[in-house]
Amino acid sequence: MNNINVLDCTLRDGGYCNNWNFGLDNIKRIICSLIDSNVEIIECGFISNKIEYDLNASIFSDIRQISKIIPENREGKLFVAMINYGEYNINDLPAYDGTSVDGIRVAFHKKDINDALGFCKQIKTKGYRVFIQAMVSLSYSDEEFLDLIKNVNSFNPYAFYIVDSFGIMKSKDLTRMFYMVEHNLNDSVWIGFHSHNNMQLSYSNAQNLVSIQTNRNLIIDTSIMGMGRGAGNLNTELFVDFLNENVKKNYNIRPLIYIIDETINYFYQQNYWGYSLPNYISAVHNAHPDYAKYLDSKKTLTIGAMDEIFDMIDKEKKESFNKNYIEDLYKKYQEKNNEKKIHFSEFVGFVSGKDVLMIAPGKTSLTERNKILNCAKSKKTVVISINYDFDSSVTDYIFVSNLRRYREIPAQKRKKCIVTSNIPSTAVFLQVSYKELLNNVEYVQDNAGLMLIKFLSKLGINKLFLAGMDGYSLGSNDNYADNNMNIFIEKQIAQSKNNGIMKVLKGFQKTVDIEFVTTPTHLII
Repeated sequence: MNNINVLDCTLRDGGYCNNWNFGLDNIKRIICSLIDSNVEIIECGFISNKIEYDLNASIFSDIRQISKIIPENREGKLFVAMINYGEYNINDLPAYDGTSVDGIRVAFHKKDINDALGFCKQIKTKGYRVFIQAMVSLSYSDEEFLDLIKNVNSFNPYAFYIVDSFGIMKSKDLTRMFYMVEHNLNDSVWIGFHSHNNMQLSYSNAQNLVSIQTNRNLIIDTSIMGMGRGAGNLNTELFVDFLNENVKKNYNIRPLIYIIDETINYFYQQNYWGYSLPNYISAVHNAHPDYAKYLDSKKTLTIGAMDEIFDMIDKEKKESFNKNYIEDLYKKYQEKNNEKKIHFSEFVGFVSGKDVLMIAPGKTSLTERNKILNCAKSKKTVVISINYDFDSSVTDYIFVSNLRRYREIPAQKRKKCIVTSNIPSTAVFLQVSYKELLNNVEYVQDNAGLMLIKFLSKLGINKLFLAGMDGYSLGSNDNYADNNMNIFIEKQIAQSKNNGIMKVLKGFQKTVDIEFVTTPTHLII
């Protein structure tokens, strides 16, 4: 039976969920729980020259900083950290002296293979155990992967990994790659497996791997509660329990359960990770999961639309996340339909010189409904509801820039819809350019309310009344009058959206008379 070690990467991979801000006490608690559970290898975080060191974060600018979180009695555990190739100067790495980590994992893309392996050799000469992490292992052809193994054999690192970066490996893929490694890698080198759970296969793949009859030493990466970017990783608590039952290991589950209850659950509630359709879509397209996260954060796309945008991503762009690139694709997709301005002159004539009441779907559109109805009484007021119909007896038009919301509007009401050009429909009153209504503040570039204000500001309206435009509550899913519209928004994103809304509104107020009818609960005005 092969020797199996578990490497827990909660403090490193899990850091994508909280920007590595675990807090010093929590970092120490997590490490102690892993030691008490008998997990053999503990990853302490990233080492990077690109950050400023924070005692409360599990990302370090100097390897000596890690010694502050490693207990004096290591109890025979191996402590490691990861370097993303290109983010750390090898000259800053001191010789191994046993006071900090024992090993360093080096993650690199295929394009950097030669320089990255040279970097790994230098780490080994300084006395550290070296773990080779060839990201997106399935992106290598068999010939390329065998050539990589041959180069790795030349300096005999501690471990060589099969890395399922995008969570797309099926059992047959993993088995094929394992046999390729087993038959060609030096016998003394451990074989590692690091997976992501985009397709819910991490657990079954790990089980299948350890069931293979081999004498090779194996390392399986896990994280507590699966904590990790996007769909997360293989759960430590689940896998060590499996090993106890099936491979006669002796892990202690209870410390892991305690740390989940006392610490990890808090981070889970702040920023959910786990299986989702966007993460599934990124896996299907063999693309970096941050593309899914970015598109999903827009909260404007259906899964079908997201799938179409993934179809637009160039193959060579899929492996590494490029924010500007995906933003350009998103805008291109949103602008794909033509404008339909057959009723434009009619609309301009209707609103010119009048007051306009804009009703967004925030909570106050329900709790302060009477204020809105009183404002809407005037014959000089045009009432436009945003991304939903506030009240058919009151609203003159419905402005829609969100495909999800458009599909929720009954067909009989669409004839009074003013939609942006990303909405594929002909049965509407007016269709206007999506691109022309964007603003330049990142988190609210295509905020529907701000897009409507920009549209109206050019049409000679008298005054603009805002209702239900509340901003976003921090970490809450209670942002809308209709609970069915609620979506979870991370605290940092909610705050950025609120700041962005006010910044854009202040710009509009220089040329448009704007007054809030309802109390903007989460905006500072």
